[in-house]
Amino acid sequence: MKNYEFWFIVGSQTLYGPEVLETVDARAREMAAYLTERLPYPLVYKGTAKSAEEISAVVREANYQEKCCGLVTWCHTFSPSKMWLSGLEVLRKPYCHFVTQYNRDIPNDEIDMDFMNLNQAAHGDREHGFAGARLRLPRKIIAGYWQNPAAAERLGRWMRTAIGVAVSRNMKVMRFGDNMRDVAVTEGDKIEAQLKFGWQVNTWAVGDLAAEMATVTEEEVNAQMAAYLGKYDLATENREAVAYQAREEIAIKRMLDREGCRAFADTFQDLYGLEQLPGLAAQDLMAQGYGFGGEGDWKVAALLAVMKAMGKDENGASAFMEDYTYHLEPGREYSLGAHMLEVCPSVAQGRPRIETHPLGIGMNRKDPARLVFNGKAGKGIVASLIDMGGRFRLIVQDIEAVEPIMDMPNLPVARVMWRAMPDLLTGVECWITAGGAHHTVLSYDVTAEQMRDWAAIMGIEYVHIDKDTTQEKLEQQLMLQDIAWKLR
Repeated sequence: MKNYEFWFIVGSQTLYGPEVLETVDARAREMAAYLTERLPYPLVYKGTAKSAEEISAVVREANYQEKCCGLVTWCHTFSPSKMWLSGLEVLRKPYCHFVTQYNRDIPNDEIDMDFMNLNQAAHGDREHGFAGARLRLPRKIIAGYWQNPAAAERLGRWMRTAIGVAVSRNMKVMRFGDNMRDVAVTEGDKIEAQLKFGWQVNTWAVGDLAAEMATVTEEEVNAQMAAYLGKYDLATENREAVAYQAREEIAIKRMLDREGCRAFADTFQDLYGLEQLPGLAAQDLMAQGYGFGGEGDWKVAALLAVMKAMGKDENGASAFMEDYTYHLEPGREYSLGAHMLEVCPSVAQGRPRIETHPLGIGMNRKDPARLVFNGKAGKGIVASLIDMGGRFRLIVQDIEAVEPIMDMPNLPVARVMWRAMPDLLTGVECWITAGGAHHTVLSYDVTAEQMRDWAAIMGIEYVHIDKDTTQEKLEQQLMLQDIAWKLR
């Protein structure tokens, strides 16, 4: 984990005199220290803002401090919003307005006008909120008592989202080959993606990878094989195929790290110079936090890297996924997600197995090694980023993964089975209506709320399919959003 932090700015004004300001300062320090112990990242108190100059100065500093991933503001007293306009107008970091107050309860015997002058958060935060609304700023508003665990939990999730923003704005994606021929949804405007998300998407020749593999030593391969056996069960006698994947992984990782890339994509239609499509290699790299997309899908590769960074310890339980087939038994409808080879073991139930099997699609000369496992049960989401022409749309659907209802002994790939919300058939209709892709990121620890916040910060369209979604409501929502986006 990098040395990320968030800055806490408390609003007040000189009107109340030095004694009040000293109290505000002491309380703000106390709150920042208390919350830091309960948040995934430090909340650093940067002072009580009393003038436009002070606010603008701290915003400019935040913009250029790489370790600062966002601002959290709160108004202990009344803080006139004109002071905030110049600073907030140039803010380039994620912004959370934390609506709280120092005291939890109204002190019946102590409350007087001195107390009222000091504790004005109830209307100070409304004044502050107007500034954000007037500037049309993408902001997160979290209301709750600062010592309430639920408030800290929401603030922590927003922090993780802001980490995803920081990772996104520095994202480089390495493409080996182009998109799968004739496929539409994996295409996209790379220039717009760089402007919107910060993603730099470029191509390296598959021959470059083959040349890099030739420089990998046997000692390096043996060390990687030992690392595999420490995490996975070897369920194949074809150690040569596993060693080849180890060599691929070492070479890919070298290239990614040398170029500063956090995600990569490949395609089974362009493996010139390689014996196997990266399977185990891609899976193990995803387990380390790298993003991946099959068939040249650079959008899902970058999105996976972002969502992993938004998860636990900046490498959460998120995986490249594809809806492969349905189970349509009435009352037991499920989607089965898988891919040819490449599903991240972070979503596995139990210890994955290394197996080798033929892969009849693509340019494979030998049987690729891959991890095989069942996905764990639990609530999650699937997310798809598509290019609508003129704008990007992020589609998120709530799901509930289940233990697979059958063994599927002849299926030689990792698989996850889930129940889509609001139900499989309605969910499929809504997903297709919104234009959702067949490639997604499946995540157990990134929430729909986090993805909505990320989309708002990035300035893109967001669609959420949940337990209350109907086809009629979604069609109306998409129509209105289409009009609104065309007017922007």
